[in-house]
Amino acid sequence: QVQLVESGGGLVQAGGSLRLSCAVSGPTADSRSLAWFRQAPGQEHEFVGFINWDTGRTFHTDSVKGRFTTSRDAAKNTLYLQMNSVKLEDTAMYYCALRTSNGPYYLPAMYSIWGQGTQVTVSS
Repeated sequence: QVQLVESGGGLVQAGGSLRLSCAVSGPTADSRSLAWFRQAPGQEHEFVGFINWDTGRTFHTDSVKGRFTTSRDAAKNTLYLQMNSVKLEDTAMYYCALRTSNGPYYLPAMYSIWGQGTQVTVSS
């Protein structure tokens, strides 16, 4: 069973930086894709960033482009989300997820394996 474990969340001031990690363990397909989603209280899961593990190609939602970067370390089997110039509206629980269905990469329904989440709180 694949397991995803996020870490690195916390309290950060607006304009600051934070790096989230997602450790991937267990059997995975040779070709895989992972994504970051976030969920604010009372809101749906929102797509943040996506990476094709093999090619390293990434996509991000418009609201974080130029501020957030998704990357991976294949040797460590770890996914990262570098968050720079954070804003109050970035406050949310952040999740990494493994894509298990073909379809739009930004849809939560394409991902059936999720981590437990790590909380990011941005203060003014």
